[in-house]
Amino acid sequence: MEQQVLDLLAATLDPSGPIRNDAERHLEQLYTNEAFSISLISIAAHKNVALVHRQAALLYLKKLVLKTWSPSLEEYEGPSILSDATKEQVRQATLSIATAGDEERKVVAAASYVVSKIASADFPEQWPALLPTLLNLVPQADATQLHGVLVVLGNLVEDGFDEEQFSGSATDLVKCIYNVAVDGEKRLTSRALAVSIFRACFDTMELVYQTNKASVNQFMQEASDAWSPFFIEVLKMPLPYMPSEEEETEGGPFVTNWRGVVALKTQVVKALDKIHTMFPQLLTSRTLELFDTMWEGLQAHLRPYHELYTGDQERQGRMEDADRLPYTLDFLVIEELDYIQTLLNTSAIKRELDAQLAPENMANGAQNTTWITQILAVAVGFSQIATEDAELWELDVNIFLGEETSETANYSARNACAGLVTKLCSYNWPVLESLLNYSKTIFDDVSNPKAKEAVLYVVKQVLEEISSYDRPVGPDVGHSYLEFTRASMQDGENDLLRARGFVVAGTLVTAPGRALIELAPDFAHQTLKAIEDDPSDVVKVASLRALQGYLKVIPSSRALEFQVRTVAAISGFLSSHDLSEVSDTEDLLDTLVETLRDGIMTDPALCLEHPALDVLFTMASYGARSWTTTLLVNETFESVTSTMSSRGSEEYARLCAKVLPSLTGALDVGDMTQENSLSDMAVSLLSTLAEYGSEPLPQGFVTTLLPKLYRLLFLDIEFSVHQSATTTLKYILIHDPAQLFAWRDPETGKEGLEIILLIIDRLLGPNVDDSSAAEVGGLAVELVEKAGAERLGPYLMQLLQVVAIRLSTAERANFIQNLVLVFARLSLTNAQEVLDFLAQVQVEGASGGTGLEVVLRKWLENSVNFSGYDAIRQNVIALTNIYKLHDERLANIQTKGDLVVPNTSRIKTRSQAKKEPDQYSVIPVPLKLTKVLIQELSQLSPRSPGLSLHKGFGNDGSDDEEDEWEDEPTIMDLAAPHTRQGQYHEGRARIECSLTLSTIAGLMGLMDESQWTTRLTDDETQRYLVEFFNQISTEPGFQDMYNSLNDTEKEKLQKMNENLGQNRA
Repeated sequence: MEQQVLDLLAATLDPSGPIRNDAERHLEQLYTNEAFSISLISIAAHKNVALVHRQAALLYLKKLVLKTWSPSLEEYEGPSILSDATKEQVRQATLSIATAGDEERKVVAAASYVVSKIASADFPEQWPALLPTLLNLVPQADATQLHGVLVVLGNLVEDGFDEEQFSGSATDLVKCIYNVAVDGEKRLTSRALAVSIFRACFDTMELVYQTNKASVNQFMQEASDAWSPFFIEVLKMPLPYMPSEEEETEGGPFVTNWRGVVALKTQVVKALDKIHTMFPQLLTSRTLELFDTMWEGLQAHLRPYHELYTGDQERQGRMEDADRLPYTLDFLVIEELDYIQTLLNTSAIKRELDAQLAPENMANGAQNTTWITQILAVAVGFSQIATEDAELWELDVNIFLGEETSETANYSARNACAGLVTKLCSYNWPVLESLLNYSKTIFDDVSNPKAKEAVLYVVKQVLEEISSYDRPVGPDVGHSYLEFTRASMQDGENDLLRARGFVVAGTLVTAPGRALIELAPDFAHQTLKAIEDDPSDVVKVASLRALQGYLKVIPSSRALEFQVRTVAAISGFLSSHDLSEVSDTEDLLDTLVETLRDGIMTDPALCLEHPALDVLFTMASYGARSWTTTLLVNETFESVTSTMSSRGSEEYARLCAKVLPSLTGALDVGDMTQENSLSDMAVSLLSTLAEYGSEPLPQGFVTTLLPKLYRLLFLDIEFSVHQSATTTLKYILIHDPAQLFAWRDPETGKEGLEIILLIIDRLLGPNVDDSSAAEVGGLAVELVEKAGAERLGPYLMQLLQVVAIRLSTAERANFIQNLVLVFARLSLTNAQEVLDFLAQVQVEGASGGTGLEVVLRKWLENSVNFSGYDAIRQNVIALTNIYKLHDERLANIQTKGDLVVPNTSRIKTRSQAKKEPDQYSVIPVPLKLTKVLIQELSQLSPRSPGLSLHKGFGNDGSDDEEDEWEDEPTIMDLAAPHTRQGQYHEGRARIECSLTLSTIAGLMGLMDESQWTTRLTDDETQRYLVEFFNQISTEPGFQDMYNSLNDTEKEKLQKMNENLGQNRA
């Protein structure tokens, strides 16, 4: 069988897809053959087999273990066909491979991972000898075998042990790896691996800490006391001889020693940072010593860092070995900078640094800021652009933009320095002032443009951070820095320094305090000139970003001037660059759209006077496939549309005349080229245009759009196109139903009403998925309300019947909500008629067979997941109206009740959840309806985050108690309406908490969304629910209902009653 398995493994590596897929399928069929695992082990252990095939054998052994070894494994699928004897053979063989003294590293790593997965299921019950075996091997193992043992131990700690297993093994394990770490005779990489394992122990230790704090504290204190002297000793180790490029290429002892020391120091810093983060009290007595040691190390590493990465050598950074141990100096520097930032969080370091700024330490009446200057000097030093990065930025401006917006996966020393200086700013220390003298030194005495650029980079980080605290920048300091930026903007030799000058100038001129704000127009002109004329693309895009800040503060009297020139500059940039490959230019395209947006927002009404919207639509066509670009375009267009709409129907008609040809043309192009993303973008903008429509809409609006929307909705295209097209029709109905109903298709003779009915019938049909039909409910309810029963005639009952039937098969939450709200909106005024109608509807295949059963079950089982304050409010009122009817038919309908919690402490994995799905009780609809309303009440309770607190609900307006617990983690109620809405704004909550209405008439009057805000509506829904429960609590039969509630629900009602009583008192 071994040869058969080996041939199949080789075939899985074949470049031919069919051959590879066939081999994978045959291997999976062998999972039920007990001999399969033995064959895989034999192949993996055979040194004459090709390395890739041995790795493949261990890969499939891992898959076999995960799927069939034990039900306790999360990915277990079963059945478990391996006998105990076979399992024992697999255990010993994989452990032997993982700890062999002469094995390939990649084979050792793969085998150790299999061992860790088996151990997570079998240790210690079925494999009690595993850990003792490993720990006994450590003292006697040679260098290669020790490496294998450590890899297995590392995988065990990370993936194999649970809290209980780790607790019983921690003492012996930590002692064993400590002996390896401190042994100067061991390989440096083995010592680094031991420190890495010690650090990994902290993740599991944190879990144990939750249940056994005293024991963990004692254990960790002892471990820290033992390890800390060793850590400090390693931190003080000087870097060894740095090998040349030739030596590094050839390898040898110098390279091994350099990489080993860097790897060990890196792991030590990472371990210290972990301890300080999770158990900060353990290192309190050593904090000052650690800070001094770390600081000395950082200063010592600056020169070799520059030699390796910012000079002409261009050494490769961000390198790890096969065991994922970083061994390049840039990784070490990053960890050191991050740890310095962690230490700045400690009270001991903050007290020490504050003391140096105290009045008694002033020199000539000025604060002694020497230490701040030293930290900033080091930050500037490590912020210099790496040579490799500089070449990439000049080659591709998108990489430069990714760094500028911190949207890059390459976390570098430069990024770490940004975090360090922002941490300094958070303590209100004189950072900007302290940096000034050092900046003068660099600009006056240093010719290195990278050093100057690094100074300005740090200045920008400081300015952005103090701006977030709204701290003003004084005129003297501002003008001093402005001289550096002016000199940089005029530097004709270094593109990156020139680009940085424009960026920092924009941040400086618009900084809080507005000391330099009068310079904004002048600097904006210089920036526009750079966009138009500078030969460097990096400078151009940096200027585009800087221009965004200026445009936000330009005087309104000069809006047209700068809007026109901004549009012209962007248009010129577009004409000279190919942005058709959006996947390669997304960051650049987003920057262009953002800048155009800010230019338009200087005065949106002016954009019809020049080609601003044409440029916007051009960029929209380039970025139609990009989610961020689409979002920015929609945001910009919405601002323009809302502004023009607010100025009256004539201005809105001008806008329509301007944009409708372009947008409908894009629909035609998208149709011809089968480019769904272009159609998606165009119809999304049309939806925005219709949303802010005038009443009535401009003549010809329906004639222009309805045929095209009708065609789109009958095509099999992206669901988002269908959603936006449906929403557009809904807004047309809202703003001008008369124009729609009066329209007639010249080709078919069908009227607008018939067209809408056909569209709804299509979307509710079985061939359209939930996502595409997600907005049809809103369209249907607007049609019912605007057309009325008389115009719809027999189509009304047919329409509602189709909605009920489609609801029975709906699965997606937003689609269910959309359809339910059709009946909820009708129940606001005609609840009894809605129930009577649904009782007559027969739904084929549904349990019970009537629409009343189908709709109410779906409604109540999904109600608490509804999102949007308006939807939640309408839903609550509709349900209370239905409850007040006391319809006897509802008591005969059974629906899903509370979750039945099994009497077990075992954690349910995903595979177990599939086999044992959650069970629920079965209760009548009136009880379920009551539970739903109580849940909405509890979610809108005054203690919920984001809800303004009224005195009537037991709050005295004081938040002192909350301030005392500011370090406690914030728990978000994911089911709460304010969370589902996603629009909470703390400032708005404070302003609006005093606005209240008390009657249902007032609440219903807020149905016009233009007259309510989300926070006000939330409070009014809460008040309405409180009044509702107080009214029904006196009704006959409510006590029986109350007795059927669970303890949590009873408690909510009791607290509501207590709060109400306090308010009345």
